[in-house]
Amino acid sequence: MKVFNIVFVVLFIIFAGLQYNDPDPYIWVPIYLYSALFCYLAARKKFYPIGYAIGIFVYLVYATYKIFDRNGLIDWFEYHNAESLVGSMKAQKPWIEEVREFFGLLICVAVLTVNWLYSAKFKRINKATNTTVL
Repeated sequence: MKVFNIVFVVLFIIFAGLQYNDPDPYIWVPIYLYSALFCYLAARKKFYPIGYAIGIFVYLVYATYKIFDRNGLIDWFEYHNAESLVGSMKAQKPWIEEVREFFGLLICVAVLTVNWLYSAKFKRINKATNTTVL
């Protein structure tokens, strides 16, 4: 788990850094840095289930918005035939940005969920062996 979390700390920091030219970096930089912070803490065996739950909830609500948003996920499937998202973003293709953001949120949710589940397992193991982790 340590390697998993270190990899995602680095990736989330890179994702946050790539938001400098985004139209809404004030939303996306905190999203990615929040995930990076909790991965960093998990790598140090410090788990905060409430922090994971808050992040997962907020990201899922925002991802749901991105599904139904104009130029969102449904729009991408229905009107653009799930066209490739790896092309450059242009004014003529605003759905690329929205759908990429949706998948970024899903990555954050998945990583926080893995850490949340692992933290519960970690807590059970420590409780069963009567060990204390500082």
